[in-house]
This record gives sequence, C-alpha cells and structure tokens, in this order.
Amino acid sequence: MKLLQTEISSGINSYLSVIERDDAFFKAPFHFHPEMELIYITESFGKRIIGDNIEPFNEGDMVFIGSNLPHIWMNDEIYYTHNSHLKARAIVLYFNKEIFSKGFYEMKEAIKIKEFFSNAEKGIRINGNTKEIIGQKLKIVLNKKDFEKVIGLFEIIHILSQSNDISFITSDGYNAQLKHSVTDRLSEVYKYVQQNFKENISLGTIANISNLTPQSFCRLFKKRTGKSFVEYLNEVRISSACKYLLDSDWSISEVAYNCGYKTVSNFNKLFKNITGNSPKIYRAKSKQENRN
Repeated sequence: MKLLQTEISSGINSYLSVIERDDAFFKAPFHFHPEMELIYITESFGKRIIGDNIEPFNEGDMVFIGSNLPHIWMNDEIYYTHNSHLKARAIVLYFNKEIFSKGFYEMKEAIKIKEFFSNAEKGIRINGNTKEIIGQKLKIVLNKKDFEKVIGLFEIIHILSQSNDISFITSDGYNAQLKHSVTDRLSEVYKYVQQNFKENISLGTIANISNLTPQSFCRLFKKRTGKSFVEYLNEVRISSACKYLLDSDWSISEVAYNCGYKTVSNFNKLFKNITGNSPKIYRAKSKQENRN
C-alpha cells in the first residue's frame, strides 16, 4: 500500500470544502495532504489507519486530522461482496490552515486554536457532547454557501479548541513528518497486518515486506510507534476480537481462532491485558450496556 501525497485545495480551487460522501465503500487510498480534515461517519463500519494507529470505526465516529498525517478508512469485507446493500456515508470538512493569516495565529485570542491545530498532528478523536454538537454543525455547514461556510468553520474550530471531549490517536513516539520512503515501508506493514492478522505472521515475513532485516525492522518499528511489532499485532487482533464478540454469536474459542490465536488460554490472557476484562466478561458487559 503506497502512501500518496495529495492536495485538496488545488483540486477544488478553494481553501475550504465541506462534502458529503455516499458510496458503496470508502475508496480513498492511504494518503496525506497539507489540509486539515474533520471526518464524521454517518453510516459505515470497518477499520481506519491514522499514522501508526489502527482502530475500528462505526457510525458516529468523528476524528480531526492535522496537516500531512497519513490516513485511510477501510470498510469490512462484507462491503465488497457483490450483493452488499451497505453504504459508506460521511461528512468531511477540509480546510488549509493558510485560510488564516500569520497575524491571526499571533493573536492572544487564537492561542487555543493554534494549540489545537498543533495537537491535531497526532490525530484527535472527538467524543461525548462535543461530537453531538459538531455533528449538527457539520450538517448545517454542508448546506451553507459563500462566507456563511467560513463562519461555520470558525464556530466548529472554536468549539473543538475549547473542548475536553478529545483524545489523541497516534502514539507519543510517532512522527508524522516521516520521510516518504520510511512511511511507505510501514504503510505496507499496516496493510499486510490488516489483511492477514488471522494468519500466523512471522517477523521474517514482515521484515521482508518492509525490505529490512528483522533486527532493523524491529528497531524502526519501535522507534516510530513506541511499541514492538508483537504488541501492535496483538492490539489489531484484540480490536477485531472485540467486534466479533459484540457482532457475532461465535464462541470464545471461535473468536480466538478467527483472530489468529491457536490457544484460548493465550487469547484470554492477552485480551484481559489489553482490555482489562476477559472476553466472556467483555461480551456480557457490552450486552448489558446495550439493553440499558
């Protein structure tokens, strides 16, 4: 999976754009661009890669992506079947930070906005009440024209810069400004893990994909993500296991097998280490929350 550099502003001849996506599945490749991006998933599910992080996404997922932070949304396999009637819908706001002048960023009144844009280089999850408010604002801005759209942008970034309903997406050690050749190597690894996490993945195979020796790959991966490859692989597998536990009637052993684990005892141990609960308790708690 090659990492593509794009530029939204030149394509639409504007520093600001709000669009509504309505497709059979999300089609954009793994890419980055100078524009900041606010994405609100209104209908869809799958996994998203932002920087060095892979997480599931569902309807209601909202994230803010800073300049030049690599990202991709990938729908689950069912979206690509011939008779699938599922839809991938989202509202996406793009804007170039150059829409505001240097003088704007030097204003004391803009300190929190400047700080928010800086933090956005890590990718930002938007949760809670803020997500509900911004979701409604995006639907309104979608239908605005001319300068009313700019006013809508001001309102949205002001709310986001003041909110505590946010968390960072990439790891502390991740550097979004990687050399393209290095990022390409890791993007190939992310893609391979996404497609093959159910299989036995050896370090030799992964190192070969990145065109590095096993030792060099381990050093690079640890340096860029702040974790070992095995830790990362387990996070991907357990993330998928959480979805299977909620969305299927598979037994615990079936979930373990379909997530790449050969023994249930090892799966149970890793699941509890990562989530804080055993698979059985996690499923029971989730079902109870849904009933409430």
